[in-house]
Amino acid sequence: MKLIEGKNVIITGASRGIGKGIAKVFADHGANVAFTYSSSDGPALELEKELKEKGVKAKAYKSNAASFEASAKLVDQVLEDFGSIDVLINNAGITKDNLLMRMSEADFDQVIETNLKSVFNMTKAVQRSLLKQRSGSIINMSSIIGVKGNAGQANYAASKAGMIGFTKSIALELGSRSIRCNAIAPGFIETEMTDKLDEKVVQAWRDSIPLKRGGTPEDIANACLFLASDLSSYVTGQVLHVNGGLLT
Repeated sequence: MKLIEGKNVIITGASRGIGKGIAKVFADHGANVAFTYSSSDGPALELEKELKEKGVKAKAYKSNAASFEASAKLVDQVLEDFGSIDVLINNAGITKDNLLMRMSEADFDQVIETNLKSVFNMTKAVQRSLLKQRSGSIINMSSIIGVKGNAGQANYAASKAGMIGFTKSIALELGSRSIRCNAIAPGFIETEMTDKLDEKVVQAWRDSIPLKRGGTPEDIANACLFLASDLSSYVTGQVLHVNGGLLT
């Protein structure tokens, strides 16, 4: 059963990791996928090809979600190419970790702009189209760090916590038009980024998780699938924790 067949989806930051996992699962369920990437053309075009081979429409767009103008331009282009937008997944994100005493203003600003302002930029850009069709699902990728904080990640935690407040507010604003807005807060997810870490460190993290494993991009993609589909038609303003029991 294809849960989101024929729906048009935008995913920001999808050329690798969690975003890539979401794009693949969504294509498997019949969604047409427009996705953004920031720098590497190779992996993005490879993913575009892979998605098309699943029999759906797919297109990669080089775009900076932290830019208000670029986000508006992107949405206009996607509407032109795909005809409509049904689902927005705000997944673009970066880290610039450091203790506060060593954190530069630039590192704080860049994380807030890429992780949080991008959510404002993209949601604002798709809003008119969603209001017109009186339906839509917006999914914001927060983090367990945005809920409990983490030493050395004040900028990242602030951006991800801000995303939760934004999600709840937009759910209240747009609910009367049948537009839903929810957040997902992943725990420790194993991606290309964690592959570079010391295996002992990664194993220690796995051992601290009640389900005794790190999450996969597919685990997050399946949560997104639920929130994008009609299975969650009465769910809005929520934070779905996908963390293996790390935070209850």
